This record gives sequence, C-alpha cells and structure tokens, in this order.
Amino acid sequence: MRTWLIRGVLAAVVLFVLAQVVPYGRGHANPPVQAEPAWDSSATRSLAVRACYDCHSNLTTWPWYSNIAPTSWLLQRDVDSGRSTLNFTEWNRPQEAKGDIVEAVRGGDMPPWYYTPMHARAKLSAAETDALVAGLVRTLRR
Repeated sequence: MRTWLIRGVLAAVVLFVLAQVVPYGRGHANPPVQAEPAWDSSATRSLAVRACYDCHSNLTTWPWYSNIAPTSWLLQRDVDSGRSTLNFTEWNRPQEAKGDIVEAVRGGDMPPWYYTPMHARAKLSAAETDALVAGLVRTLRR
C-alpha cells in the first residue's frame, strides 16, 4: 500500500510540473483603457472597481497564484469570459451583459461565490450592494 501511495504522490508531482509548461493562463495582458461609463458618482465607480474590475475591465490585478497552473488556467478563463461579456474599460463597444448587470449584482450572482474568499474586498455588504445597484441603474440611464 505504501508503494502505491509513493507512486501516486510522485505522479501528482510530475503532472503538476508538466502543467507548468502549458503557456495558457500566463499572458496577463491588461489592454489599454478605451472608455469607461459616465459614472453617476465616484462612489459607484469605487464599488464597481472593488467588486467587478478584476474580471470585467482591462485593469485586472493578477495575484501571484495566477502564474501557477492549473489555477492560472481558471483565472485566465474567468477574465477572458468576463471581459468579453462586460468590460467597464471598453464601454465604447457593445456590451453583451449591459442589460443584465443590475440583476446579476442584485441577485448575488456577481461577484461569484468562488471569487470572494480570495478577494475579501470584493465582498460587498448589503448596503454596499444596494448602493452599487442604485448607482449602476443611474449610470446605465445616462
């Protein structure tokens, strides 16, 4: 039994090392900011930056673990998906989820549950969530 355990651990280490060779997930490009919404207030923008910008802007903060596979793959996928769906720093182009953002924040779908444990600042209180929702509604009317 001990031999199988050692082989299993060695196989896991080898797979982990081989995963580091895969280039996906380490590009960490932050394209230039093109245009932001005409925010209703700096408070709304500040809440959006805290809760949304890491995945929904070109101002992503890439933590140290974003360089280690397979976590890097998951983070890159989330950022690529987030930017393509809604990008607060490319507001000059059509935004796929522009009409859904208020409901996503109000319903607790954004930020996703798996994001906030490692990004405590993104976890908004009920009052902050209400303020962000109200600010987004005003911002989207502009």
